[in-house]
Amino acid sequence: MKTIPTPKTPKLLQQMQWILNPTGYLQTNHRRYPDVFRAKVIGLGDNIILTSNPEIMQYVLTHDRKQFTSPSSLNNLLRPLIGDYSVIMLDGDKHRQRRQLVMPSFHGERLKVYGDLTRRITEEVMEKFPQNQPFLAREIMQDISLKVITEAVFGVTQGERYEELQDRLKKLLDLFNSPITSTFLFFPFLQKDWGNWSPWSRFIRQRKAIDELIYAEISGRRANLDPDRTDILSLLMSATDEQGEGMRDQELRDELITLLMAGHETTASAMAWALYWSHYTPEVKDKLIEELDTLSPNAEGMDIFRLPYLTAVCNETLRLSPSAMLTFTRVAHEKVEVAGYTFKPGDMIQGCMYLTHLRDDLYPNPKQFNPQRFLDRQYTPYEFMPFGGGSRRCVGEALAQFEMRLVIATIMSKYHLKLGDTQPEKQQRRGLTLAPTRGVKMIFEGKRKPQTVRELQLSKG
Repeated sequence: MKTIPTPKTPKLLQQMQWILNPTGYLQTNHRRYPDVFRAKVIGLGDNIILTSNPEIMQYVLTHDRKQFTSPSSLNNLLRPLIGDYSVIMLDGDKHRQRRQLVMPSFHGERLKVYGDLTRRITEEVMEKFPQNQPFLAREIMQDISLKVITEAVFGVTQGERYEELQDRLKKLLDLFNSPITSTFLFFPFLQKDWGNWSPWSRFIRQRKAIDELIYAEISGRRANLDPDRTDILSLLMSATDEQGEGMRDQELRDELITLLMAGHETTASAMAWALYWSHYTPEVKDKLIEELDTLSPNAEGMDIFRLPYLTAVCNETLRLSPSAMLTFTRVAHEKVEVAGYTFKPGDMIQGCMYLTHLRDDLYPNPKQFNPQRFLDRQYTPYEFMPFGGGSRRCVGEALAQFEMRLVIATIMSKYHLKLGDTQPEKQQRRGLTLAPTRGVKMIFEGKRKPQTVRELQLSKG
C-alpha cells in the first residue's frame, strides 16, 4: 500500500501559506504529491488529508453516511457568518430534510421564473454605465447576483428594506476581501470587539444590522401569511417537522443568511472570471458571440442555457478559476483501502477540487483557458466538480449555472466590452473562497448590434 505523504514545511508556515496564498500552497504540494497529502493548516485541522484523485473522491463521496460522515461540527469556521441552524450546520436526517425542502426552489419551473428576472436585472445594471468608462466586473456581477438571490429568497428585489439588506451584505463580505483581512475568520482569538476601528467590530455591526432586517421581514411575513407565495422564505415558514413544529425565527434567519451569502458571492466571482477569460482570449469571444447570434430574438432562458459553446466557456471558467477549493470534510468510520491508499478510522479527508481541475492527466495544458476540452470530452462528476459532491453538494448549483450562462450571454450579445488592465488577473483569498485579485477591470464601449451568421462569415473574410 502507498504511504500518504506529509509536507516537511513547519506547521506554522503551512498555516500562514494556506491563509495568505492558498493557491500557491496547494500547487506547491500538488507538484510534490500529485494524488494525496496530509496538510497542517488552520481551519481544517492539524492532520487533514487533501486529495485531488478522482477515484478517491468518488469513493469517499459515494459512501457518505456509511463508511464516511460529514459532521457539521467540522464547519465551525462558518459559524460567525451563518450561525448554528443552517443546512450546512445540520447533521443526519435534519440535514437531509432541510436540503429536500430548499432544493425545489432552485430547479424546474422556478428556474424559468429566474431566467426572465436575471436577463432583466443584467440589462438594468449594464445600462447605467457611461461609455468608455472603466468598471470592476466583480462588483457589477455582485450587484446582479445579489439581486437574483434576493428574489429567490424573498420573492422581491425592490424596496427600502431589500436595498439596505443587499448593501449591508456587500459591505459585510467586503470586510474579508483580501487574505490579510480574511485572517480574522481563521483565528478565534482575533474575533474580539476592540472598538470601531477594528475589522471584527465592523463585522459585528454589519451582521447585527443584517439580522434586524431579516427578523423584521420574518415578523412581517408571520403577521401576513400568504399561502400562494413560492419564494424560499415562504416555503421555509410553511414547513413543519415530524412533530408538526415549524421553524423558529433563528433557524429561519440562519438558513436565509446562508442562502444569501453562498448564493451570490461565489457566483459573482465566477461571472467576473468568465468575462475576463472570454476577453483575454479573443478567439473564444468571437466563437461565443457567433453562437449567441444564432439565437432568435424570442429565445427563452432554457434555450440560452443549453447552448453548447456557452456551456463550455462557463465550465472552463469554473474549472480554471473556481471559487471553492475544497469539499466539506469527511471522517472515516472504518478502515478503507482505495487507489492504493489506506484510510483509518478517524482520518479526516477533503477533496481538493482546485487541484483536480489542474491535473494534466485530465486536462492537458491545465493552465490554458480552452473551452473546447468540454466539447471534446465528457468529464465525470469527480473529475469536474466546482460545486462539491456527495450529500453536501451545493444546493444552489442549478441556479448558479443557469444564472451564470444567462448573465454572460446577455452581456456578450448586447454590449461591447474590453479589458481595462493588460496585466494577467490572478486569484486570491476572499474570506473562505477565491476571487480575482484586482476585480477584473473592464471598459464599457457601448451597445453592439447583433450580427447574423452570414455577416460574421463575411467579416472574417
